[in-house]
Amino acid sequence: MNMYPNKEGCPVELTLSVIGGKWKGILFYHMIGGKKRFNEFRRICPSITQRMLTLQLRELEADGIVHREVYQQVPPKVEYSLTEFGRSLEPIVLQMKKWGDANRKSLESYREKTAPQNQSAQK
Repeated sequence: MNMYPNKEGCPVELTLSVIGGKWKGILFYHMIGGKKRFNEFRRICPSITQRMLTLQLRELEADGIVHREVYQQVPPKVEYSLTEFGRSLEPIVLQMKKWGDANRKSLESYREKTAPQNQSAQK
């Protein structure tokens, strides 16, 4: 059975190309609550580099998921928000959050069981 009869390929792969990776889904999730400024994202995700944050936001903007609003003022002000098209992904991301909330402990337990035995000895 051919799961992908058309030339466009796998729709799950397409969706993950938009919100997959380490940061895009997280950035998207935090924009569900409203507009965010660049430094707000830096506070929310302190381990993301400025370069990576810029890249991820640009990719979301290029895919039509995020709108970047530049205000002509000093100092410059830029806000990021979800587009109407981007909001169509909201139920998917919220379901991912729900799954994470419901399965966090089980997942941690599975990961603990499969972690190398000498991991604690290395610390």
